[in-house]
Amino acid sequence: MAGAAFLCPPPTHASLPPHPQPLSPPGARRAAFVGAPAAGADVSGEGGGGCTLLISCPDKKGVVASLGQLLYGYGCNILTSEQFTDVSCSRYFQRIVFDYSAVHVGAANMAVVEGALSDLAARDEMEWTLSYASVVKRVVLLVSLADHCLVDLLMRVRSGELRCTVAAVVSNHAVLEPVARMFDVPFVHLPIEVGADGDKAAAKAAQEAALEALMAERGVDVVVLARYMQVLSPGFCERHAGRVINIHHGLLPSFTGGRPYHQAHARGVKRIGASAHYVTAALDQGPLIEQDTTRAVHRDSVADLVRKGRDLERVVLARAVRWHLDDRVIIFGCKTVVFDD
Repeated sequence: MAGAAFLCPPPTHASLPPHPQPLSPPGARRAAFVGAPAAGADVSGEGGGGCTLLISCPDKKGVVASLGQLLYGYGCNILTSEQFTDVSCSRYFQRIVFDYSAVHVGAANMAVVEGALSDLAARDEMEWTLSYASVVKRVVLLVSLADHCLVDLLMRVRSGELRCTVAAVVSNHAVLEPVARMFDVPFVHLPIEVGADGDKAAAKAAQEAALEALMAERGVDVVVLARYMQVLSPGFCERHAGRVINIHHGLLPSFTGGRPYHQAHARGVKRIGASAHYVTAALDQGPLIEQDTTRAVHRDSVADLVRKGRDLERVVLARAVRWHLDDRVIIFGCKTVVFDD
């Protein structure tokens, strides 16, 4: 899939473990050649000869040295390196950004370097991804009726803050088509059309199948639920694990059911927030990417709480999407390691 930048195959989180665990069983290896330039491709444009390497492996001596020596040996120049060791489970994580424009085998022949990385990963039981700055990721934004997150993301894409291509805005309602048109982005209306038999489950399955067909047709790498008020099926969540991002409110204490801000106002809550996470089959329980809160006071009306909540949703979702697009997130069981900017 052109421009993909997620673990391949992506991890499945349908049944999340109670404690952090590696993405795959001990001894398993996974390589991801993500968006590599074709032979003869021009790597001199935006992103130049830049690569981002994410790794996760059992912690042991020599991992940093091995990676550094490998890249140096091929003539690559490490630009930034960030690392973290989870001592509770002896797991090591690293993010390396390097320049391969002067690689000895030629910048258009990075498959040689990828092969060497694959050999190293097999030896050290690494899970890894390699993504190229010259390949722009393709995003689908899923929405329903609320427009605040959609407008915010489209503005950030237009300004260059989020480096991606919006392949489509997809909605189960038609009301936000003018917003997509305003930003010159394709809009696709995929309603859930219940037939004469009244089978809503079949209607939702058909709508979801149409969504997946669109994703395949347009080479979509990332799906963002920008206030999409439909529950995705467990099968969809498993097939696209690690590349579907959702946003929802976070009220302390939490309130379930309809009109959560009305419930919060009635209880006089003092903190409201928002959470962005990867989508799993367990509703709103996927690995968290970003969270934030703000103060609520006794003077706040329900409308004030809604306004504050929407402001947080915009910012928190934008941060999560940016970190994912920039290859700063490693999923680790039911948690994430985020190398924030």
